[in-house]
Amino acid sequence: MDDLYPPIHVRAEGMLDVGDGHWIYCQEAGNPDGKPVVVLHGGPGSGISPMARRHFDPEAYRIILFDQRGAGRSTPHIGTPDVDLPANTLWHLVSDMEKLRERLNLEQWQLFGGSWGATLALAYAETHPSRVSEIILRGVFTVRRGELDWIYNGGAANLFPHEWEAFLAPIPEDRRDDPLSAYRELVYHPDRAIRERAAIAWSTWEGAIVCLRPDPAFHNQYASPEFAVTFARLALHYFCHGAWLEEGQLIREAGKLAGIPGVIVQGRYDAVCPPTTAYELHRAWPDSKLELVEAAGHAVTDPGMLAALRDATDSFRRMPYRGIIT
Repeated sequence: MDDLYPPIHVRAEGMLDVGDGHWIYCQEAGNPDGKPVVVLHGGPGSGISPMARRHFDPEAYRIILFDQRGAGRSTPHIGTPDVDLPANTLWHLVSDMEKLRERLNLEQWQLFGGSWGATLALAYAETHPSRVSEIILRGVFTVRRGELDWIYNGGAANLFPHEWEAFLAPIPEDRRDDPLSAYRELVYHPDRAIRERAAIAWSTWEGAIVCLRPDPAFHNQYASPEFAVTFARLALHYFCHGAWLEEGQLIREAGKLAGIPGVIVQGRYDAVCPPTTAYELHRAWPDSKLELVEAAGHAVTDPGMLAALRDATDSFRRMPYRGIIT
């Protein structure tokens, strides 16, 4: 992976109390006096990945990462039986980001997020545009009904019919007209065996369609019960509520991003988040640049994706910013 910077060690880490009984796990890496960037993981349950630090020049960037509510090392974890779901919404995550920015005494930071991380980046930037220096997005997802239907109600099944059949298998035949609702019941079922089987089937479906070419490493990761349960439970909690967004809100309000430079990196053959969403966002966001990567799907490791993301972070690393509050 020559398009990544060499492994970057964690320089500081800790837990931040964000209220509602939730604590988020946070990391810092790179130059403590560098340009601040916050990395927003996908899922929403994927959690921090060490590779995510490697998109950035560690001499130029102050790299900030955190596990979103319910994921990774944040507490309470989504697997906790009595976890408080009403206190875990998109707008709680936006508030958590503001608490983290204030705790770090930053006036502005760059946003970097892919897939669900792009959703969170857009929601935060449209709420707090003056706090954002630049935005880099990959595989844009805005949780519109049509986007959810593409992934979870038969759209992508046209490309992956065998995998779709396996996805439907845990759902009773009379419930298959609404897979999201049926799966939400299954992954929160009181019987652990039912929960795990459903979560693995849900997660394996996305693992099957995420890469341009089949990749056993992705399949193994997504089929792991430890990963799948967190991934499925948080995703279904969010998607069954439309992420607490009005239909089309993030595209409709993209004009609020005027003046914020951005790069949208999008795989031409992304079967999870098809390019039409990235294109619509680009049209609505006057200061964005759309980079369509021709030989790529949704996965960050697909050909050309890492190079495009590194080009984007490198292009912004020397741009002026208002970093530390004085």
